[in-house]
Amino acid sequence: MSAPLPCYHCALPVPAGSRYTAQVLGENREFCCPGCLAVAEAIVAGGLEGYYRHRSEASVNPDALPAQLSDELALFDRPEVQQPFVQHEGELAEATLLMEGISCAACGWLIEKHLRQLPAVAEAGLNLSNHRLHIRWADSQLPLSALLAELRKIGYAAHPYQPDQASELLAEENRRSLRQIGVAGLLWFQAMMATMATWPEFNIDLSPELHAILRWVAMFLTTPIVFYSCQPFFRGAVRDIRTRHLTMDVSVSLAIGGAYLAGIWTAVTGKGDLYFDAVGMFALFLLAGRYLERRARERTAAATAQLVNLLPASCLRLDENGQSTRILLTELRLGDRVLIQPGAVLPADGSIIEGQSSVDESLLTGEYLPQPRQPGDSVTGGTLNVDGPLIVEVRALGKDSRLSTIVRLLERAQSDKPRLAEVADRAAQWFLLTLLLLAAVMGLYWWQHDSSRAFWVVLAMLVATCPCALSLATPTALTAATGALHKLGLLLTRGHVLEGFKHIDTVIFDKTGTLTEGRLTLRAIRPLSALDGDQCLALAAALENRSEHPIARAFGRAPKAAEQVETHPGLGLEGLVEGQRLRIGQPAFVSALSGMDVPALPDEPGQWLLLGNVAGPLAWIVLDDRIRDDAPALLEACRARGWKTLLLSGDNSPMVTSVARELRIDEARGGLRPDDKLAILRELQQQGHRVLMLGDGVNDVPVLAAADISVAMGSATDLAKTNADAVLLSNRLDSLVHAFALARRTRRVIIENLVWAGLYNGVMLPFAALGWLTPVWAALGMSISSLTVVLNALRLTRVPQDQPQPRQQHMTEILPASAASPR
Repeated sequence: MSAPLPCYHCALPVPAGSRYTAQVLGENREFCCPGCLAVAEAIVAGGLEGYYRHRSEASVNPDALPAQLSDELALFDRPEVQQPFVQHEGELAEATLLMEGISCAACGWLIEKHLRQLPAVAEAGLNLSNHRLHIRWADSQLPLSALLAELRKIGYAAHPYQPDQASELLAEENRRSLRQIGVAGLLWFQAMMATMATWPEFNIDLSPELHAILRWVAMFLTTPIVFYSCQPFFRGAVRDIRTRHLTMDVSVSLAIGGAYLAGIWTAVTGKGDLYFDAVGMFALFLLAGRYLERRARERTAAATAQLVNLLPASCLRLDENGQSTRILLTELRLGDRVLIQPGAVLPADGSIIEGQSSVDESLLTGEYLPQPRQPGDSVTGGTLNVDGPLIVEVRALGKDSRLSTIVRLLERAQSDKPRLAEVADRAAQWFLLTLLLLAAVMGLYWWQHDSSRAFWVVLAMLVATCPCALSLATPTALTAATGALHKLGLLLTRGHVLEGFKHIDTVIFDKTGTLTEGRLTLRAIRPLSALDGDQCLALAAALENRSEHPIARAFGRAPKAAEQVETHPGLGLEGLVEGQRLRIGQPAFVSALSGMDVPALPDEPGQWLLLGNVAGPLAWIVLDDRIRDDAPALLEACRARGWKTLLLSGDNSPMVTSVARELRIDEARGGLRPDDKLAILRELQQQGHRVLMLGDGVNDVPVLAAADISVAMGSATDLAKTNADAVLLSNRLDSLVHAFALARRTRRVIIENLVWAGLYNGVMLPFAALGWLTPVWAALGMSISSLTVVLNALRLTRVPQDQPQPRQQHMTEILPASAASPR
């Protein structure tokens, strides 16, 4: 029996009896399903039929994987590699894989169906919620590399799932916190209804038996809240007492424990008031606040781990004979020589000993243009080799690498506590100590004069001065302001931003992607020959059509492509277009093709490229990373407030001074590394300056973390956004201008809330101490105080109507007109 024909589009077998056919490249082709048929017809109808003529062999033959990928997958067959994540039970192996490329439930069905058809696979199950594939198979029949290759053939990449210990611990804490919040919220509502039914104010004619039942029901409902949900408060209080360091856990634990014990006494004796509803309310409010704080810590840990993941899992090591062998990154040693193919990520810091290429360092420096590198130059692990192959000698690994240095700088910057925070911590300890001592003194006084009222007086003092209103004063105002700022496109991730704007006197800007758009655009073409601008643009676009360099993106897609294109790293491109040899790139490189002198460079800022052929130069082409059209408004707002402005960039080109001059920035420095930027920031802070940092790259992360206030662009890297105090989601710089006025209003509301909460505690405390305030009225007053704070904060949700609206963006005029569209 003959083997089934392969589908012309996806190469899977065509089922027997299936007759999905279409004309492609002049012949009748068979397809396996209506989906492949529809895709093929759409490709043909769109005039892209040439795809089937030029597609690679791997796309025609599903069994053909790229050689580099096959070598990498083969590493997974080594026992030492499988040891951390593969378990063996008899003849079967068991592993959990993390899947990439899953978009819907159909993906899960396809993966499971394909794997279960393999004779060696005993079980395959995919969890769509976390994209983890659990699989059991006979690895003696089907090696792990072959299993991973099978998944690659149907379009999915699989990696060993090895959870990070710190992230798993934080995730477990989050799940436990959610359970505690859920228990507190659910049981509080039930306990509150049972408790309120016993209040004489409701005038419910309850029998003594039913009254006693409701008391016991409220006690049983509150007990899980105290002994399960409130565990973090009691553990924290015990820890603080042992270390003689008072925090709010002590007062909160005393209030919750006292109210619970008082409720038990009332439930048993029938005398006094029940306070079980107050216990549930305290627990719910305070647990919710701590959960939000824990979530922020989890995001920071995950983003820091992503920085280390920039390094590849394997690399090609060269032996003494120059033969390459793929090894794991953990096997790499100092002094090893590694071969870096074009498009590969450098596995470690080192120096080039052979080859020339351009290296994309945008993940580390924030600059989008690859930098030319030649023998003797240093390169950094985690960067991308763009053009030609390189042989690199390893000079630094592990903690000595540049990536690890950035991580250490980040951790050090995050660990620094501002002076105001330390002062606030000391003030809070003295406040709590004074409160507890006063409660103890008044309890002793009442015990001697009227022992029957001593416990109730102390409890009223603890409840009346419970820090609910104080704890809500700042968070509620910040939450309301955060919602208003979100409408303006500014997302706050830390609460001190709005209050801190008042103290800022210096602003540090990154250049690429912050003050500029972060991408090259074609600004002008200046013909130097008989060809006009449109003809020169067509020739340049055809030449750049084969390049993956960021400069090529500025020319867009050309209808035709050059032939015999050669890349000269750091110089430019050379190729044949319509039979004529062309060059584009550095002026000297292009002029050498014709042997003519380099024409005079136009006296304008920008990235100038020369286009020429064997007859001579054809045109000057200028590319530019445009300044954001709303950057001048932000700089003007900074100057109006008397702030000093600095531009610190990893770019060492004249564009740094050009941007600073156009925006009238006070000081500009280029060619800076992350530690250089951090040193400048530290120097400014030592001089007494309060610094606002605005950036978007991984290289800005240490400075963002160490600045008094930091803002990341919405287009920034995940690590930069996670470690910034605010994220400019709209990428509109004028949203910051709008935020300054709201910051002043927010600070005023915070002060009003703190003053009110302080006055309330100050007034209620003596009333409770003198026995004029019962615990019931103390709890009611505490609730009213908290409600007042919340209502006052909600005023911030109204965005003032006199705020200026964001200006509309305008396209910069490009000459000639026909060159306006390429990107």
